[in-house]
Amino acid sequence: MSTDAAIRPPETTGRRQKRPYLHQIDLFRILTFACVIAVHVIGGVNDSGSVSANGAMALLHFTRYAFFALTGFVLIYQFANDSFRARNFWPRRFALVGIPYVAWSVVYWAYSIYLGQNYGSVGWLLSRLGLDLVFGTAYYHLYFLLVTMQVYLLFPLLLKLLRRTEGRHRWVLLVSAALQLLCLWSLTYPPFTTGFAGQLWIHLYATFIPYQFFTVLGAIAAWHIDAVQAFLRRHARVLAIAVIATAVAAEWDYLRLVHGGMAPWMASGEFMPERIIWFIGVTVGLYLIGTHWAAQRRDHDLLARMVRYGADRSFGIFLIHPLMIEILAPAFVSWGSTIGHFWETVLLFFGVVALSLIGTEILRRSPGSLWLTGRPMLRTDLSVLIPRRFRTPAPARDSSKEVVCSPTP
Repeated sequence: MSTDAAIRPPETTGRRQKRPYLHQIDLFRILTFACVIAVHVIGGVNDSGSVSANGAMALLHFTRYAFFALTGFVLIYQFANDSFRARNFWPRRFALVGIPYVAWSVVYWAYSIYLGQNYGSVGWLLSRLGLDLVFGTAYYHLYFLLVTMQVYLLFPLLLKLLRRTEGRHRWVLLVSAALQLLCLWSLTYPPFTTGFAGQLWIHLYATFIPYQFFTVLGAIAAWHIDAVQAFLRRHARVLAIAVIATAVAAEWDYLRLVHGGMAPWMASGEFMPERIIWFIGVTVGLYLIGTHWAAQRRDHDLLARMVRYGADRSFGIFLIHPLMIEILAPAFVSWGSTIGHFWETVLLFFGVVALSLIGTEILRRSPGSLWLTGRPMLRTDLSVLIPRRFRTPAPARDSSKEVVCSPTP
């Protein structure tokens, strides 16, 4: 049986077919979010002209592309074998992302007023908030949620496209790749820099267009997941070497541009068209790492519990971490002349991760958890404070009612 036939959506049943949980997705998500925080920490405390700092960022700018590959992958993995209905899909997805998007846009908008970065009449400030919500500009990371909602909006069309082009997905991928290169080139060397067209162009990053190839790549990989998994198992070592080679090539390209006179912050840009090979390579590499780990994981191992915990909190950490950078960075910057910029950056990174985790943990146990973390509120179990001999025995768990859930983006 071909892979396409094995994953082809059933035509006669409306019942959702449960699929195995992909634990590698959890590790993929955690590693990518960690790189997101690293990018923002490095950019926040290092000079924009630093060759070494921007060299690191040239490699770390893959995160946005990897996340949209993950989104396409997870959505197709969940719904390819399902009788998909947009009217059921959209309300839940938009609520889980849209409500935190609005809530955090308001938080960061209010924070900018507190810092004095936004000031004016009440009417002007409210109009500023409205524009921030439209363009995803309330803070530098919130565009990601805006683009994610666009992917959700277009997902029914993507699913229909993959079904109708079954057997010709390589051509879909080639066309998408060509459009991606054209888009990256136009963002790096914009045809419009002034006027209304220029304003639209500089906000193109907040649309699905610069990330469409990676969404399609992840979706097609999920559609052919059996073949993809088999390919990864057969060629794991070769792929690992190829990923390292793409990293070396990306760094060489960055240094070439810097030595040619380009400013380091420009040479490390996230839309450099030639870096697409690295963006693809590192995405494959992270999934390869996750697959290798998932094949050896045990449910009750410490690492497995940590990954499960981290994946559950990762969205909340993403939303709150820029605020933690703002809080911690001033203290760490003063250490730079003493301990050096490298250790300053490393210590700040771990400090931001720790403080973001604490903040997310508090939010997860607050009534506004669903609004601020996209996850339901956790209720603290205070029974651990009661001596064991006074506790009421917990009812036996009925394993027959347990279900295997698919990961959510």
